[in-house]
Amino acid sequence: MVIRAYDEDYVAGAQRVLGHALDFAVMTLGIDPDVFGKAFSVSDCSKQFAGGNPAYVAGMNGCELAREVLLETNTPFEDAEDVMFIDRSPEYWAGWVLAFFQWYSNLSFLEILSAVSLEGIVEMYPIYHETDIMRFVDFMQEKLSEVSPQTRLRIRREACHLSQSELARISKVPLRQIQLFEQRQRDINKTSAETLFRLAKYLHCEMADLMEPYGHL
Repeated sequence: MVIRAYDEDYVAGAQRVLGHALDFAVMTLGIDPDVFGKAFSVSDCSKQFAGGNPAYVAGMNGCELAREVLLETNTPFEDAEDVMFIDRSPEYWAGWVLAFFQWYSNLSFLEILSAVSLEGIVEMYPIYHETDIMRFVDFMQEKLSEVSPQTRLRIRREACHLSQSELARISKVPLRQIQLFEQRQRDINKTSAETLFRLAKYLHCEMADLMEPYGHL
C-alpha cells in the first residue's frame, strides 16, 4: 500500500514539465544544474509540484516553472525567450526521471537531491537513458537507503522515547513484527491498515508517515 500525492495519469505531464524546466534553466539560461537543483528543492514550487498541484504539474510549461523557481529563491539569471527543444538533452532526461522518482517514492525533492545532486543525476544519462526507468529507480533507492538506513517506524518510535517492547505492548502489534519492520525484513507498506493504524496511534502520526517511500516499494 503506497499512498502517492497525485494520480498516475498526471505523471507523464509532470515529467515533461520538470524536464523542460531543467533543460531551459541549464541550456538556455546558463544556470548550473546544482544551483537550480538546490533552488528548486527549497522552493515552494517544489512542494506544490510534489503535492500534485495541477497549476504546477499541468498548468504551466517548463520555462515558466524554471523562472518561478529562480525568482522565488532570488537566484540571479538573465531571462530569455521560452525554448523547448524537441531533442531530449541529458538535462531534460534528468528532470524527467527526477519527476517520476519523486512521484514513485513520495519523498520530497529536498530529501532526494540531498542524497543525489541534480548534476549527479545528469551524469547518469549515458548509463540509464536507454534502459527501463525502474533501473534508475532501483539505483536511487539504494543510494537513499545508504543515506538514511533507519526506517521511518524506528525514527518515530525513538522520537517518542519508546522501546520496541513498549510499543508492542501498547499498540498490540507483536514485538517480532515490529522488529522485522525495523530490520526491513518485512515490508511495512504491505501490512494491514489495522496494524498501521495501531502503530500510528501511539506514535502520534499519520499512517502514511510510517510507510517506506523507498527500498520496499
